[in-house]
Amino acid sequence: MSTIRTRWSETIDKTCPLKEYPRPQMARESYQCLNGAYDYAITPLTQSAMGESQGKILVPFAVETELSGVEQPLDENHALWYRRTFAVEEAAEGKRVLLHFGAVDWLCEVWVNGTSVGTHTGGYCPFTFDITDVLQPENELTVRVVDPTDKGGQPRGKQVQKPVGFWYTATSGIWQTVWLEVVPQQYLRSLRLTPDIDRSVLRVEAPENGDCRLKVEVKADGGIVVSETIAGGDWVAIPNARLWSPEDPFLYELSVSLLEGDEAVDTVASYFGMRKFSMARDQNGYRRLCLNNKPYFQKGLLDQGYWPDGGMTAPSDEALIYDIQKMRDLGFNMLRKHIKVEPLRWYYHCDRLGMLVWQDMPNGCDVDLFVAGFLPNILIRTLSDKHEKLFCRTDLAAQELFRTELDEMLRHLYNAVSICCWVPFNESWGQFDAVNIAAHIKQLDPTRYVDHASGWHDQGVGDFKSIHRYIVPLGGFVCDKRALVVSEYGGYSRVVEGHVWNRKKCFGYLMFKNEKTLSDAYRKLHEQQVYRLLGKGLCALVYTQVSDVENEVNGILTYDREMVKLDEEMIREINRKLTYC
Repeated sequence: MSTIRTRWSETIDKTCPLKEYPRPQMARESYQCLNGAYDYAITPLTQSAMGESQGKILVPFAVETELSGVEQPLDENHALWYRRTFAVEEAAEGKRVLLHFGAVDWLCEVWVNGTSVGTHTGGYCPFTFDITDVLQPENELTVRVVDPTDKGGQPRGKQVQKPVGFWYTATSGIWQTVWLEVVPQQYLRSLRLTPDIDRSVLRVEAPENGDCRLKVEVKADGGIVVSETIAGGDWVAIPNARLWSPEDPFLYELSVSLLEGDEAVDTVASYFGMRKFSMARDQNGYRRLCLNNKPYFQKGLLDQGYWPDGGMTAPSDEALIYDIQKMRDLGFNMLRKHIKVEPLRWYYHCDRLGMLVWQDMPNGCDVDLFVAGFLPNILIRTLSDKHEKLFCRTDLAAQELFRTELDEMLRHLYNAVSICCWVPFNESWGQFDAVNIAAHIKQLDPTRYVDHASGWHDQGVGDFKSIHRYIVPLGGFVCDKRALVVSEYGGYSRVVEGHVWNRKKCFGYLMFKNEKTLSDAYRKLHEQQVYRLLGKGLCALVYTQVSDVENEVNGILTYDREMVKLDEEMIREINRKLTYC
């Protein structure tokens, strides 16, 4: 096991860690956090009840992590059980009580007072059960989780049972906040917010409430700028709209009330940003990415979102903020969230701090290293993904799981102001039918870019010609009708003694001995290879990566976030020069 941890692990409130409100764009005053110590047991799959407790687990940290207090793996032959008691703190007579889970990996069933209240499949998105009818003054919550990790075909990202190289320790069970909410009998179930800066309007929808009337109030700088009653799905004028950008991440406050007659029966607090993602051709005919109708070069980083003490769960809200703010301070304006979905608070911090996001869909199924590794490195990068055997995608049930969870992610993250791009497939991992999947994403969300096949095995669709290039020099790219992006590059590595996960298994593409040699190589990479592409159609860069992760040592930060491994002013200087020519 690792001996490193982050500074934030020392200050965790173990009675209720990560207790910040988990859904900033749909907030109510009734909020009861159920994070904290639960009884747990790991049992054979055939066992139908939890039985005796085997100890305590700290929710919402996965069972494999140090912060959970357990640090045990879960394999495909066992189930993980949780149990705790709770009382509803807020008076709920005549109202509904909702039990929310931020994310549970992967298949779970939930009981309250011995009655099953529902099941959920999928490890990255939230789900909710109405538990009103089974509540008592004192209640028992039981959760059963099954997670085959890499022994199943479900979307799982980089999780494996035996970590090696750039594959990481599995995350099983509850790994995001568990919470209660008391709502009226009739309540807003979801919001969908769509800005249109060209018309200076915002569309406000309540997709799960059918035909409804809404009262909408918009505030800016403490004053009310809009107060209207509309039909759900109508557009609201935003006068003299102040546009959101990384340089000015201005957010409007929003209050939405569900009306019955003229009476508000439910009200949620939210926010939005007025921004637009589009493309246009420059004077040389190159396709350029635009933000708010102006060319905007995106300089970003691959962001895995892993922590040495918490796995996929950050030890605190401050830790989430640190990564984003540090990369902004270094001059980056974009993060590619790599085959993982974060808690909504991470996107909220990107929204308010001004960090663009490319959002990957977690991949599923096995990876054929011949197709995903060897062939691309001998420049055979355009195999058709109709060859489902080569792409390890013959399982139709697994394909359907991917489609279902993709749609769930798109709905879940639609309102995030900072997300500008969806990435359904990375380096052919679990890739299939990318042409139709890219079209499907565009149909569901025409407001954002789609990088349909990041890296290689390009099917010729989507908004980007998307290149990955490690070790081999950057160049030789031929622009087509799409925007040219280098969606992974660099990966320059350095071992910092005392700050690595496993000294014996450190992995990196090119290794350097100290800060100077690493910084010199980073500068040389940009001066000799990257700058010359700026005038030849390059629109965006994604350097690998924000931090070291487990065996990987190619981060700008060490895994414990204690050190910046390169010269900081040099990084800022280079980023200032990364712009359209």
